[in-house]
Amino acid sequence: MDKFDLIIRPKRHAFDINFKEIWDYRDLLKMFVKRDIITVYKQTILGPIWFVVQPILTSLMMMVVFGRIAKISTDGAPQILFYLAGVTIWNYFSESFNKTAQTFKENANIFGKVYFPRLIMPFAKVASGLIKFAIQFGFFMLVYLYYIFTSDTVNPNWTIALLPVYILLMAMFGLGTGIIFTSWTTKYRDLTFLLSFGVQLLMYASPVIYPVSTIEPGLMKDILMLNPFTPILEGFKYAFLGAGHFSWGSLAYSAGVASVIMFLGIVIFHKTERNFIDTV
Repeated sequence: MDKFDLIIRPKRHAFDINFKEIWDYRDLLKMFVKRDIITVYKQTILGPIWFVVQPILTSLMMMVVFGRIAKISTDGAPQILFYLAGVTIWNYFSESFNKTAQTFKENANIFGKVYFPRLIMPFAKVASGLIKFAIQFGFFMLVYLYYIFTSDTVNPNWTIALLPVYILLMAMFGLGTGIIFTSWTTKYRDLTFLLSFGVQLLMYASPVIYPVSTIEPGLMKDILMLNPFTPILEGFKYAFLGAGHFSWGSLAYSAGVASVIMFLGIVIFHKTERNFIDTV
């Protein structure tokens, strides 16, 4: 009997996920990442500079609205650094979520014609978002180093070593929530209208524009600490600015929630991909 290089079998159940197959298609993953980066800015004048313009404008707007008008405390940290830190790490989640949440909608044609592990597509979105994050983080570091050498208002500490952990958790949240969302929208298209509004609302419910460390202990602070993004955002700011809050317990809580969401997302996505062509 002839041996085949690839045998495509129907999935037996929702947990029948072949991760080895995903690894075998890593070259395709690289191609999708390259495509996502090049095609978006190929015909623009400034190119990747647009990656930096967005957090700059957002941070300046926050300085005026929340810093000058609302006079919200930044816990002693320079306003531009405080807002830029929150926006930079939050944008990675937002970018990953928004891109992966469109997976089935944007790729229905190719999914119906060519076989490859469908999870490759959302993985590529998260990976390409990491490149955008690297550019924005590089700009943040330039502003950060300026304050390091010209003032004593920032106090970095050893938790900077946890930066890869914060990035990984944001990637897990973006991937997990994004693929859950895209799986649901194959049947409930109305959810797409909540996409941008929901992410924006979630940002204001997370400590991007305010430090939890300045909130008095009580019900409000307890509710904010239940937000799994709070330990990540607070930890990121604490590591670089010395403004914020860090605890191993809170970080473990975020990691646990991120792991559960990502696991559920992969299972739901895997179940949906078997018959979504008949739905869209």
